[in-house]
Amino acid sequence: MEQYRVVDTPQGALTYLLVKKRVKNLNLRLNRQGQAILSVPLRCPEEQADQFIREKSGWILRNQPAPQSQPLPPPVDREKCKRLLGEAVLRVYPLVSDAGVPLPQVRVRKMKSQWGNCHYRQGYITLNSALARCPQELRDYVALHELVHFLHHDHGPGFYAAMDIRMPDWRRRRKALREYICALDE
Repeated sequence: MEQYRVVDTPQGALTYLLVKKRVKNLNLRLNRQGQAILSVPLRCPEEQADQFIREKSGWILRNQPAPQSQPLPPPVDREKCKRLLGEAVLRVYPLVSDAGVPLPQVRVRKMKSQWGNCHYRQGYITLNSALARCPQELRDYVALHELVHFLHHDHGPGFYAAMDIRMPDWRRRRKALREYICALDE
């Protein structure tokens, strides 16, 4: 069962999609458009779901994509895309090389739901071709994010500490990347 609900929060009214299904926990996520979706167990009262959304309203608003303020640059051809993303990796690689990270092979492909991923066991990273339409500092952020996964394979405290040391403004860059999320759909 799915239904849209509106909840009053300290930041104002917030609309979310409530999905009742066979799950054990309350699971909150944002889709690519920034819509909050809350999956709850079948017997969960709607009031409990609303209260959960109120408690998480700050997180929801912080993580929703910002409205796009400028049009995206046009797509680039495959060769230029590979060059731009390879250059991003080379720019940030010195930030992890002293920790013993080998220079990985860089693969480029179109992905629908992520900017990049790391295959540390196989020694390569994959970057989304849509990144070529983003500013250089955002390509650098994603490239470093994937390289740091060679040191910390998950998104635990060690990963974030390593990012903080190597790129102190990475959170600002991650937030700015949300303005380009529509590039994933093109």
